[in-house]
Amino acid sequence: MDIVLIAGLWLDGSAWDDVLPELEKLGHRGIPLTLPGQGDGATAATYDDQAGAVVAAVDAAEGRPLVVGHSAACTLAWVAADRRPDAVTGAVLIGGFPSTEGDAYADFFEPVDGAMPFPGWEKFEGPDSDDMSEELKTDLLGTMIPVPVGVTRGTVHWTSEARHDVPLTLVCPEFSPAEAKEWIEAGDVPELSAANKLELVDIDSGHWPMFTQPAALAALLDEATRR
Repeated sequence: MDIVLIAGLWLDGSAWDDVLPELEKLGHRGIPLTLPGQGDGATAATYDDQAGAVVAAVDAAEGRPLVVGHSAACTLAWVAADRRPDAVTGAVLIGGFPSTEGDAYADFFEPVDGAMPFPGWEKFEGPDSDDMSEELKTDLLGTMIPVPVGVTRGTVHWTSEARHDVPLTLVCPEFSPAEAKEWIEAGDVPELSAANKLELVDIDSGHWPMFTQPAALAALLDEATRR
């Protein structure tokens, strides 16, 4: 099966390099996206540009692909379910949640010169990054790409109630399925509270399992293709 892979903020398609061969072993073709403004050299990209790129990737895939989003890009994976509910096998969200209707996409840190740079590993100390070596952190720091404010401050809108019937898998890395369930039941994540086919799965990793647990992550994605 084709699996569309969307990395989170500051990362391009190369974030999935260690996952791709693991998916291939399991019989799948990974399609890693380098989003507008996040690795393609564009500086004036918008959230709508990124959402459009995800939909285009779904349209270009063979059959009904699985769409995977990491961190903030969980919103972009859910865009595929919203705009192409009958064209996707399902959506997988890794370590994040879809934004609520009307919210900004990812306005988390102050921009510099029109883009939001990676704020440094100090902001992610603890469970987010405890499983990452200092060497890995240093290597990744050199690849982080500031994200244009047109992306981070774009407004999220949902269009189709049919998205709630798309099979949805939430991969829980630095938080547990039990914690996620509490947040969902409390109404803190409206999009997941409304999901009719939601499954919570655990992975023993921090926030970036594509780097620290690529084989285990690929196995979970393989399972999601059969839901």
